Amino acid sequence: MAVDYSVETCNKLRNRFEKQRLHRPMRVAHYDPGTELKYLATGIETKREATLRLKVERFVGGGFAGQVYRVVILDIASEDGNLEGLQKNKAYALKILIPPSGFSRMFRNILYWIGFQGAFQPQVNPVAARAGALWQKFIRRGAQARFNDDKAVNNIHATLVDANLGSCGELSDWVDGRTWRLEVDDHLDFLKRHLRKKSVDESKVGSPEYRAKRTFMKDFVVLLHEMGAPEFARQYEWSTAKSQPNCLKRNDSEGNPTSGLTAVDFRAGLALLPLLPMSPGDVILILKGLMRGSLVQFDRGDLKKLQAFIDSQPDTFIGMEGMMEELEESERIYRNSIPDITHNLFRFFYSRRLWSTMPRSTRAGWRVRNLIDDKGFELYSKSNILTIIMSFIAIIPLLGKFLLKISGHSGWRKHYGNMLTSTAYLSRSFRGKMAEKIISWHRKGRVNEEKAADLSASFPRFLGHQILSILPVGLHKFLTDGAFARAKLHFLVVRPVKLYFSAPFREQWLRDMIREGQQKHILSPEDAGVIENQINEPFIQKYLKSLAVHVLTLPITQIVSIIVSWIYVTMHPELSAAEATVAVTAILMLFQITPISPGSLVRGIYVLYLVIRERNFKDYNIAVFLGFFKYIGYLAFPIQMAYRYPALARFMAGHWATEAVHIVPVFGEGGALLEHW
Repeated sequence: MAVDYSVETCNKLRNRFEKQRLHRPMRVAHYDPGTELKYLATGIETKREATLRLKVERFVGGGFAGQVYRVVILDIASEDGNLEGLQKNKAYALKILIPPSGFSRMFRNILYWIGFQGAFQPQVNPVAARAGALWQKFIRRGAQARFNDDKAVNNIHATLVDANLGSCGELSDWVDGRTWRLEVDDHLDFLKRHLRKKSVDESKVGSPEYRAKRTFMKDFVVLLHEMGAPEFARQYEWSTAKSQPNCLKRNDSEGNPTSGLTAVDFRAGLALLPLLPMSPGDVILILKGLMRGSLVQFDRGDLKKLQAFIDSQPDTFIGMEGMMEELEESERIYRNSIPDITHNLFRFFYSRRLWSTMPRSTRAGWRVRNLIDDKGFELYSKSNILTIIMSFIAIIPLLGKFLLKISGHSGWRKHYGNMLTSTAYLSRSFRGKMAEKIISWHRKGRVNEEKAADLSASFPRFLGHQILSILPVGLHKFLTDGAFARAKLHFLVVRPVKLYFSAPFREQWLRDMIREGQQKHILSPEDAGVIENQINEPFIQKYLKSLAVHVLTLPITQIVSIIVSWIYVTMHPELSAAEATVAVTAILMLFQITPISPGSLVRGIYVLYLVIRERNFKDYNIAVFLGFFKYIGYLAFPIQMAYRYPALARFMAGHWATEAVHIVPVFGEGGALLEHW
């Protein structure tokens, strides 16, 4: 998703779509800042309904579980103008349980279907979404007592259905907070011993925020297991290496590194299949799940264990009796809404409740996703058998969803019918599709504002970009945007050359990195001062020159891999387009995973050249070996400098490693454990 794009351009393209007067709704991936939304929301504690009018302030981001926005309530329309204590003109977090990325949505849904043989329930089933919200309410009350902090778990206020995105959602408190700071720690060996519960001088153990978060999440997992929510606890298991961003440190607790932690995410994104662990910690979680009799894990809780926990401390849960009754009913409907053969296998042969609930929830899910309209819902409500038959048809790739829409949605039926009978309407549908695609490209950074406007008026140019859209964003833009290509080439070629030959330019480069390091808390003020005083030393200049060569080698592997791919396809003209695409993809991936690449070879040869030219092996004895290896070679000189310039070496190693780790899918997420390591 592009960090910066023009909302005005997206609005113009949206207006262009609306001018086509199509019978189908516009496909929406996510909302832009400034968008006003209107929902019929249901409170968690009271089950009261109110119409909320919200304004999107910003799109926070999205993952497999859904997409999150910071919103402000503009109006609350109810009998008394109130709902669950919500306040007008106050910021809240809106989470809609559908990923903004098409690939993420497809991957998530495939795993869920394999595990439970149905559509992703938190998205399509309002009862399932409500069950998760009720669990969060009970967990919040339990955490409040355990940690003596009413903000230990974020408060959730209401559930809703977003008709545009075709998904359920929820409204929670907005938490002004952050993940963690990358604390400078001079005694990582002490930290390691401390975490292993070995004897250590407590006064020398650093990383206080890291330790506090680890302890909080560990204690929170224990609480969740006690409350009968082991699969919710997966969101906070430290060993998964990706759970850390689910716990935020509030900005109002900056003065105390051990306080102000809030658990904010209780929506799992990916089903945990027994043969497909998603992280190191998942292996143990799978084994524990098997011991509980749960072959596939997602968000199943133990209501009997929760009730026993409530009975053990009734004063903590005063006033939640009605919510417990609703949770039991919601859980019953939720678990009966999908086949889930690992839990319901024998019930298929005798349970009328299961066979009556599945068709009812399936129809509701189709309606939430806008695959059928109200008349279509009435049609399928007349026959559970018809619903079951169509549910099997609907899983047929491409064709299934098409048949469901034309049978149960008058708008889609008119749309497809007019495309076949009216060339004018067919032309308008193409223009509408173009507008949708260009919005997506612009948000991802594939096309700028000017090009987006040009593409919407030219089908041939749009078609050319459609072909190139299978490429990575950067490569697509490089091939189609001259200004971007020139800037990128300047950054990759001219800038490293200037770094090599211009001492003032190198010094400014280092100073900019120092400031960035201080902002990210990778570098302490004391170390920053030491490095500033060392900048003009001859060996530092030699070191910075070597880093410039490292920067120059960055694009070499990519360039060589593209050339090799082109040569291979040219030498094999008999390949079909699909076969050529597979071959090119395989070659590009091979170059990325090899331990030694063209770029690392050039880097290693350069270091070897320095050794021979200066007849000095001592100052390069580490870099001359590490330089030949991919990825780790970028740390060769920081490691080499550790003895003579420890502050600079530590900072540069941290800087390069942190930048590199963000490339790792999922686990390289900002605030996740791999970043801290």
